[in-house]
Amino acid sequence: MERVGILGVPFSALTEHEVMLHCVACIESQTPHMVITAGPEFVMRLQSDPRLRSVLTAADLITPDGIGIVIASRWYGQPIAERVTGVSLTERLLAYAHDQNLRVYFLGATEEALQKAMHVLRGRYQGLNITGKNGYFTSDQVDEVLADIMQVRPHILFVGLGQPRQEEFIATYKDRLGVPLAIGIGGVIDVLGGTVKRAPVMMQRLHLEWFYRLLREPSRWRRQLVLPQFALAAWLDARSRARR
Repeated sequence: MERVGILGVPFSALTEHEVMLHCVACIESQTPHMVITAGPEFVMRLQSDPRLRSVLTAADLITPDGIGIVIASRWYGQPIAERVTGVSLTERLLAYAHDQNLRVYFLGATEEALQKAMHVLRGRYQGLNITGKNGYFTSDQVDEVLADIMQVRPHILFVGLGQPRQEEFIATYKDRLGVPLAIGIGGVIDVLGGTVKRAPVMMQRLHLEWFYRLLREPSRWRRQLVLPQFALAAWLDARSRARR
C-alpha cells in the first residue's frame, strides 16, 4: 500500500473508494484493525507529543482528513489524489453495515447528541443494528465501557472522543475488544445528529469547511492557527528531504 510520509505521519494515498474496500476487507477478516482519519491538527500534535508515536504503529491505515494534507503531499512529490474525511467514510460504512446487517457501536459525544444521531440513522437506515455510549466517562468507568462494547460484539466501532483521546483509546484496547474495524471519527456524531451543521456543499467542494466552522464558532480561531504552522513545517520538511 502506497504511503506518503508527512512530518513523520504515514498517510495512505488510497482514494476514498479504495479506503472503503480496505475497510471491508478488515471487517471480513474478523481480526482487530484501526483506522485514523487525520488532518493538520493531529500531525502537529504529534510533533509536540512523542507518546502518540505508539498510536501510529497501532494503526493499519491513516487517511488524509483535510485539504492541507493533500496539498502538502504535492510538496513531497507524492501527490495524494483526494482527501478521505471522517464524515464521508462513516456514512459509507453505515450504508454498508445496513446492507450487510452488521452491528455498529458509537462511542462519543454527549448523551443528547448521541441519541439524536442514532435516531436519525435508524430513520435513514431501517433496521440498522446500532447502539452506543456517550463519551463522558472517567478512567474508573473504562472497564464498564469496554464490557458493554464486548457484549454487543460490533463489527464496526466508531469512536468520537476527539483527538488524540479516541486514537489512544482504540490503540490501547483494540486487541482486548476484538472489533474488526475501529475508527476515530472526531465530531462526526454531532454532525450526523444535526447538533453541528456541516458546511454547505459548495464550501465543501471549495475545501472551506474550516472557514465555515470558524464563522459559526469564532472561539476556534486559536485552533485554526495550527494550519499555517503545519503548512510552514511541512514545506520546510519537504524541501529538506528534497536536498538529501
